[in-house]
This record gives sequence, structure tokens and C-alpha cells, in this order.
Amino acid sequence: MGIERRRAKRFKVNLPARWDGTANGERGTISDLSLTGCFILTGGAAGQGDPVSLALELPGGKTLQLGGEVVYYTDEIGFAVRFTQAEATDKRNLAGFLKKKQAQEGSN
Repeated sequence: MGIERRRAKRFKVNLPARWDGTANGERGTISDLSLTGCFILTGGAAGQGDPVSLALELPGGKTLQLGGEVVYYTDEIGFAVRFTQAEATDKRNLAGFLKKKQAQEGSN
């Protein structure tokens, strides 16, 4: 089993998103989310190290704008992104959403 490199707790989610990269952009679904990154299920291709901008739709209609870089890509499945840029408001909204997810997991 590989060594866990992530520093932030990950949460399983099912959130719609739109991403734009160097060569293209597409819609996708965020399946795994933390304060520091996410995994996007998408048919679009992205290369390791490519910059991406991401519009992530939270329940209730809030959309977060996050910038990042592709950490790895899995053909026909999607890719992992490490967040590198976000406005303070988007960071707070992401943290608040994840705090609620953690509370929900704790009550199950």
C-alpha cells in the first residue's frame, strides 16, 4: 500500500464542476474534496502540472472559484488537482462546507 501524502482530510462528495485547463475545459464531477485539493471525474484530458481553473458548485447554489495544478491524470476517469489559488471568501466557504461534512460524518 502506498504512503498517504495528503495533509488534509478528504471527503467523498458528488458535486458538479466546470474546469478549464491549458488546452480545453469541460464539465465534471468532484468525487473527493479537501481544503487542499480534489479529484474530478471527467472525460477531458489534462497533463501533470497543467494549471486549471475550477468552478465548483456547492449545495444551495454557491459556486467557488479555485485555481490549481494537475497532480496526476487517469485516462478516461479524471484527474487530481492541488489548489494553489482562491479568494479568501471561497476558502472560507470551502472550509465551512467541509466542516459541515465532517459533522455529518460524525453523527452517522
